[in-house]
Amino acid sequence: MDTRNALREFLITRRGRITPQQAGLAQYGGRRRVPGLRRDELANLAGVSVEYYTKLERGNAHGVSDEVLEALSRALKLDDAERAHLFDLARASRPASRAAKRPARDQVRPSVQRLLDSMTEVPAIVQNGRLDLLASNRLGRALFSDLIDTSSAKLPNFARYTFLDARAVERYPDWRQVSGEIVALLQAEAGRSPDDQQLNQLVGELTTRSPEFGALWASRNVRWHTTGTKRMHHEVAGELTLAYEGLALTADPGQTLMAFTAEPGSASQQGLSFLTSWAAAATQVDEVLKQSDHATPESG
Repeated sequence: MDTRNALREFLITRRGRITPQQAGLAQYGGRRRVPGLRRDELANLAGVSVEYYTKLERGNAHGVSDEVLEALSRALKLDDAERAHLFDLARASRPASRAAKRPARDQVRPSVQRLLDSMTEVPAIVQNGRLDLLASNRLGRALFSDLIDTSSAKLPNFARYTFLDARAVERYPDWRQVSGEIVALLQAEAGRSPDDQQLNQLVGELTTRSPEFGALWASRNVRWHTTGTKRMHHEVAGELTLAYEGLALTADPGQTLMAFTAEPGSASQQGLSFLTSWAAAATQVDEVLKQSDHATPESG
């Protein structure tokens, strides 16, 4: 990833969305050449010179202090995810200070899989920052069966599925919202891990094959995947509205356990209960078929 260009575009897009009124500046008469703040206005709000800020907006973060980044975060009204992303981009754009980062593991530890398997009443999965699905429990496999059921040799990936699989539009009634969130998650990960070649290849693939992805990537929006609600249509369970919680696996940097729950007494809870029964029955059928395949025929 070109981190200098990413820093430049992130600052420009954030500056463009803040109006003088939102920044607490007096209303300027006449027409403005830019919809948001001008460079000199943002520099004044952050307490730095225009020349200093201009250098930073060109992607040169050499010598920029944390105090200046904090001041810019306040002036641009960045949320926690955006603030962290600004610091990540500034750090990554200083090659001398970029520490070598161990690649994230693509497998979960056996104890994590046992933890997943013990969660019998809620769908649960483990994913990495690239949104690869690394592991799941039985109900998680049932919930995301169309994502997992693929002939591709690559790991199942939520971003690739969302933008390149025609079933995703039917799967997600709020596809536009979901697709925007997916890109914002990848954007944040790109700031954290600019040297992740698999991530860069994924972004390149999606940019080339999906105009929608390319347009969303250019917006430079970022977010964290910690908690929220997702609506989905499941071919067996029907319409589901599920709350999700993301729990970082601190012993495995980059891996997050996602668990999905339904409101008690809701239609979605009934759908999950039906999905649980369906998944259990499907597992029993699979076990019978495996035993049949391994059975030794009796000699006549």
